[in-house]
Amino acid sequence: MNEQNSTLKLFGRQGNTEGFELREFLQRHIVNFEWIEIDDHDTCLAHLGIPDLDNVRFPVMQFKDGQQLFNPSVRDVADRLGYIARPRLKEYDVSIYGAGPAGLSAAVYAASEGLSTVVIERAAVGGQAGTSSLIENYMGFPEGLSGAELADSAREQALKFGAEIILMSEGVKGEFIDGRIHAQLADGNKMVARSNICATGVEYRRLDLPREDEFLGKGVFYGAGASEAPLCKGKVVYVVGGANSAGQAAMHFSDYAEKVIMLVRGGSFAGTMSKYLYERVSNHPRIEVRFNTEVTALDGDECLRKITIKDLKTDKEETVDTRRLFVAIGGKPNTEWAKDTDIKRDAAGYLMTGPDLIDNGKLPECWKFKRQPYYLETSVPGSFAAGDVRHNSVKRAATAAGEGAMAITFVHRYLREDL
Repeated sequence: MNEQNSTLKLFGRQGNTEGFELREFLQRHIVNFEWIEIDDHDTCLAHLGIPDLDNVRFPVMQFKDGQQLFNPSVRDVADRLGYIARPRLKEYDVSIYGAGPAGLSAAVYAASEGLSTVVIERAAVGGQAGTSSLIENYMGFPEGLSGAELADSAREQALKFGAEIILMSEGVKGEFIDGRIHAQLADGNKMVARSNICATGVEYRRLDLPREDEFLGKGVFYGAGASEAPLCKGKVVYVVGGANSAGQAAMHFSDYAEKVIMLVRGGSFAGTMSKYLYERVSNHPRIEVRFNTEVTALDGDECLRKITIKDLKTDKEETVDTRRLFVAIGGKPNTEWAKDTDIKRDAAGYLMTGPDLIDNGKLPECWKFKRQPYYLETSVPGSFAAGDVRHNSVKRAATAAGEGAMAITFVHRYLREDL
């Protein structure tokens, strides 16, 4: 049995940031593991053979063969599980940045149609969709499926067709030279491709509160935090946000927590959450929804202990005890890399593509082709964008997957021009 299908053991102390990051990575890659908290010397001796827990560098990852890694990085564990690879080719037909629904879909269609394909992902497969506890409106799955399941199946499918997926890596610099994209990766590797697709999605939007970074992974979590749900038994947890991701998170946590309190800035779910979901949330006996509210302060010691909530109608504030705050308030595009290129972005940072590049009947000066850009093509010929990172995209997993597949059609057209 390989490591991915074996039950691994992860030991840590409550509130340990690195423990959360490892739990999240393993959960998103469908790796079976057991989380064991060690908070006294006797437990430490029983599980690790070390009598003094103060001498242990937590977290500790124990593999099936008994090997233990003390305070490993996510990359260390990913490497041990066989997820780390290097680009095998000097040049690819298409390079895809981001392994969310758009990037994985593009990889499946590109590789299955014979294009040499590489996917670069700086964290885990699935993007924000990969953190969702349940996606119920994805066509073909009437009972729904988790974002991790969807992403892992797509990853296996892309690999089956011959795509390469490079995890724990990202591009730090990209240059367009002679119709190719030359990418310098953070790990020192270089990569050249005849075309590329940006599917980097969006990064979680933050609350922008004092001490937020201090409590990240120590009580403050972005997204659905599916790996944390079993640790919420008997507790009161708070979810910030009013869209589908927040609603699904609240429903998931309600299976474990004593109570889930949703904090929503708006006055209703109208226009932000699907009808089927807000009816479930509104009628659930363990979910309380507070509209017109926001979090204004975070407090604690080594981990989060209290949050301050403000009623936006009355300006009244109250401080409540909690050790779990999940933030699902949308995101912002991950496109800072484009600022030194000819790729055009809108005011919010999303990539402009196709007809959106036309301003008063004119294309950007950097566009040198006689033809107009293809629908998903950016202002640099042969460079495409798909999914949430694109200007005016529909923020749905199915739409992102569709755009990824569509982008490959345009890649084929561009590569025929390039011959």
